[in-house]
Amino acid sequence: MSDSSADAPFPPVTREPVRERLAAERAGTSAQIAALSRDFDGIVAANAMVAVDDEHDPEGSSTAFERAHVASLLAQARDHLADVDRALERLERGDYGRCEGCGEPIPAERLEARPAASTCVRCAAARPR
Repeated sequence: MSDSSADAPFPPVTREPVRERLAAERAGTSAQIAALSRDFDGIVAANAMVAVDDEHDPEGSSTAFERAHVASLLAQARDHLADVDRALERLERGDYGRCEGCGEPIPAERLEARPAASTCVRCAAARPR
């Protein structure tokens, strides 16, 4: 779709607030990634200084769990950052706010809750997890 499309969910004049919201979401997610990366590096560094045997050390399983937990949160944050970047691209193309599944507009409430959403609730619920 082009910027002049009459059926674009967000005409050019209303895109700036959306762009600002996505930019804020991107900045927050980038800060979260930086903090989680520091946490992960700290866990790895702390374990490197100690000869940890996860099988026999009573604390070993908890440090392994902590490392895996932070790694999972980091992966989720990176995925979210990619989603936000794709939302910014859709906004520039004039496709932001339109469901990638059915082509219908995504309700404003959903975009308020999930600014990087690319599908409506119905299509999101129908996707296998």
